Amino acid sequence: MILNVYKSLEPDDVKSTSMGASGEDVQLSPYARKLFSYSVECKNQERLNFWGCWDQTVSNAGDYEPAMFVKKNRREVLVAIRAEHFFKLMEKTNAENVQTDD
Repeated sequence: MILNVYKSLEPDDVKSTSMGASGEDVQLSPYARKLFSYSVECKNQERLNFWGCWDQTVSNAGDYEPAMFVKKNRREVLVAIRAEHFFKLMEKTNAENVQTDD
């Protein structure tokens, strides 16, 4: 999904880690990190301990914004981010829309 959004990235810029590896689930090149400044944790589970998984996401995030992607069989992928960050994104989007409407 990251490669589909950021067309200037190459496949080597975004790599998923093996299951069970410690740290972030998606490794980003320095160039990719400039475009996509999130620390990604991915969960594909039928039953999810949401808060335990969120704690892991935050602890792996370091200096980057945590984003937890969750999926279960036959369901769409969802993403969890901090509400404060979500509303900052909405403010930015709104400001950009206001500028283009002038």
